[in-house]
Amino acid sequence: MAAADLQQNARDHLWMHFTRMGGFGEGKDVPIIVRGDGCYLWDANGKRYLDALAGLFSVNIGYGYGEEIGQAALEQMRELPFYTNWSYAHPRAIELATELASLAPGDLNRVFFVSGGSEAVEAAWKLARQYYVARGNHGGPLRYKAIARYISYHGTTMGALSINGCPSLRGVFEPLVPEVRHVHNTNRYYRPADETEATFTQFLLDDLEQAILAMSPETVCLVHMEPVQNAGGCFTPPAGYWAGVRAICDEYDILLSADEVITGFGRLGHWFGSERYDIRPDIICCAKGLSSSYGPIGAVIASDRVMEPFLGAKSSYSHGMTFGGHPVMCAIALKNIEILKREGIIEHVRETQDIFRAKLETLLDLPIVGDVRGTGFFYALELVKDRATRETFDDDECESLLRGFLSLALFEAGLICRQDDRGEPVIQISPPLIAGEAEMDEIVTILRVVLTEAAERMRLGG
Repeated sequence: MAAADLQQNARDHLWMHFTRMGGFGEGKDVPIIVRGDGCYLWDANGKRYLDALAGLFSVNIGYGYGEEIGQAALEQMRELPFYTNWSYAHPRAIELATELASLAPGDLNRVFFVSGGSEAVEAAWKLARQYYVARGNHGGPLRYKAIARYISYHGTTMGALSINGCPSLRGVFEPLVPEVRHVHNTNRYYRPADETEATFTQFLLDDLEQAILAMSPETVCLVHMEPVQNAGGCFTPPAGYWAGVRAICDEYDILLSADEVITGFGRLGHWFGSERYDIRPDIICCAKGLSSSYGPIGAVIASDRVMEPFLGAKSSYSHGMTFGGHPVMCAIALKNIEILKREGIIEHVRETQDIFRAKLETLLDLPIVGDVRGTGFFYALELVKDRATRETFDDDECESLLRGFLSLALFEAGLICRQDDRGEPVIQISPPLIAGEAEMDEIVTILRVVLTEAAERMRLGG
């Protein structure tokens, strides 16, 4: 189709995700991306953009491996275009499961394939619920409850949405799946200035334990958290946090699930964020970077302990979907992992993450930038009205700042990133893991120009 036809048909027929469709009236184009290479994208009009969000935190190897991965997909299409994992296996699913077991920390050796991140979270909660039944409840109450953190995002299916801690996403779909409670996340920016890290850690652990006790520990099956929380803006854990969470889960016999849909496959400079922070989860949920989004695939990786009750002669996990472990998607994921290893991409993140952070921190001289936080290739800039008092923007100001100015201004300047106010307003930066100093400098240069104008529009002082 010609560019004009694409525009018209997009307006008439395409329903985009999480998008205000009414905003694309006559005179405002739908952004149509037609090509990608490396860290860059091109639209239907030929304009180039630096993708500082890696699609959706997911195109870890960048956009330049389509031919190689496409060849792997083609060869699998010729050999076996599809078969199910319902009571059957095929070579690519076996090979990918073996590869993931070798990369995952500890004894996480069993892999259940799904089609994406939301399905992985859904499957993890169902697995945790059935685990206690399969193990034998010994006359105790049914364990079905879960705990997650405030503002956390874990997906959009009804179960995953129930685990979400984002009120703006949950409200319209309530009542949701019972019963999930949310505890404090690890955002330290608005904590008391004189609070020590150890005190903050203890506050978080006490909060988690109190939630478990309030729910009745014998009814809780799952604690589900990200190694570094995405929604709200890259909340990293304080020292001792994950060891404490693990100890609490052990004390109350609750499964610990690490949501690694974003943090897996190099985003934090390790194959899994659980390895970086020594989380020792019972379950890992992954997707996105598993294939660098060259194909839709996700997985739940479970420990030997979680698998054990399902090994009886008459036992089975009562869950599945048609496309889980699709052979073509498995072939794509295997090739993606091969590229990550061959090109030393994860090592590149570890070697350059401090350089990246230092470049982003130069933006702290702008009056609108209150905080730079994150790790690896996963960062957020917190936007504030007053850096000294850490005063944030109200809802109307957020609407004006993020959607009324920043979203379009950054896009027009050739930078794709995320402006988010599910917590306080932030800009999220999460480029392909192949980004070098040239791309880092371009990101910072564009952000400086646009954020300087944003500060002027919001009438912020120096």
